[in-house]
Amino acid sequence: MNDSFRKIVVLFKKYFDLRTDKESEEATIAEITKGVNFRGANLWILIFAIFLASLGLNVNSTAVIIGAMLISPLMGPIVGMGLAVGVRDFELLKRSFRNYLVATIISVLTATVYFFVSPLSEAQSELLARTSPTLYDVFIALFGGAAGIMALCTKGKGNVIPGVAIATALMPPLCTAGFGLATGNISYFLGAFYLFFINTVFIALATYIGVRSLHFHYKQLLNKEQQKTVRKYLFGIVIVTMIPAFFMTLNIIQKSIFENNVKNFVNKEVKQAGTQIISFDTNKSDSTLRVVAVGKEIADSSIFKAQKRMHFYNLKDYHLQIIQGSNSSEISLLKDEIANKNGAIYSNQLQESQENLLVMQEQIREYKKYENISKELKDEIKALFPKVEFIALASASEIYVDKDSVDKSSIAIVSFENNNKPTAEESKKLSQWLKTRTKTKNLKIIIR
Repeated sequence: MNDSFRKIVVLFKKYFDLRTDKESEEATIAEITKGVNFRGANLWILIFAIFLASLGLNVNSTAVIIGAMLISPLMGPIVGMGLAVGVRDFELLKRSFRNYLVATIISVLTATVYFFVSPLSEAQSELLARTSPTLYDVFIALFGGAAGIMALCTKGKGNVIPGVAIATALMPPLCTAGFGLATGNISYFLGAFYLFFINTVFIALATYIGVRSLHFHYKQLLNKEQQKTVRKYLFGIVIVTMIPAFFMTLNIIQKSIFENNVKNFVNKEVKQAGTQIISFDTNKSDSTLRVVAVGKEIADSSIFKAQKRMHFYNLKDYHLQIIQGSNSSEISLLKDEIANKNGAIYSNQLQESQENLLVMQEQIREYKKYENISKELKDEIKALFPKVEFIALASASEIYVDKDSVDKSSIAIVSFENNNKPTAEESKKLSQWLKTRTKTKNLKIIIR
């Protein structure tokens, strides 16, 4: 049993041993140190990348944002800080931190200038996605940074570094922070800058862990007390960085669970055959769950029963309010609901749909008008015009080749028995009676 376990451990080490592909420490440190400095070309590339990322966020273009992340040199000083702590090179740490501050300040200022002069001031979805960091962003930065340092320290780098640049997304948060400053939205600035800080800390932490895992040689030896102090600072920074993200994630999870409970309650307890749920939302100020429904009316007993079952969905503190029916006041409430929730465009769409519905209803009434009075006309015709064999009534559109417009009218086709033609007096009497009886002024009569 022990021999088998040892063989498994040996095999495991063979496949996962990082040192087999390890680049020379000198080459790795030289490459990382080179990317720390922000002068000349590096600085201009950073500025252009910031403008590019800001444009991408402004027009909501994912492709442009990815391009900006690929050309950005921002990761250099962050990896440099992680390496400096890992090999205890405090001179490199100071240089990396100084360049990190310079790059951050220039990036935010550049983005602020762009968004200040940009005519597009609306926050798009790509920009809003960088204002509420969560615990998931911590893991993205940690695993992305780990992949990055492994690639830098080994011979087969491939396309890992570009992938890490895209995954960890250092540029967009700084651009979003600039948008927050340019528009005076401090919550956007703080949220985006916090996301950038998360990426910084955990990319640097992943670099530190990677360097120590590969057993890089220390540049400076510390006594036990100094080592303890360094670990304490590292641990403190990591914990302080994670705490807000943890609570933000917790809030998002709780909100998601609550919304799922509301959706399940409406679908299982309120929805019924013949009834369509138009919308539902909750109002925390008065603890109301409001449901707007059309179609078959939900009975009061069903509403009462649903109210009693709300505690099964953790909604016991909420009162159920169902708006249903088709009268004008309820339609108005529905319009307000849609306008408040989704914007004026949806309200306009509802108004347009209502107008189209009225037009269709009028067309149906016009179409069925003669059909509805046909039985009454049949008996009256026999008494008033015994020679009439049948009458066909229909709505018509009159099209004239020399006119652009189309006239609406009604047509009556009248057939007499044995093809007898009526007298002028009979025709006049028939025409007046049909116009009066059908309440149609523009009635054309065709004698067949």
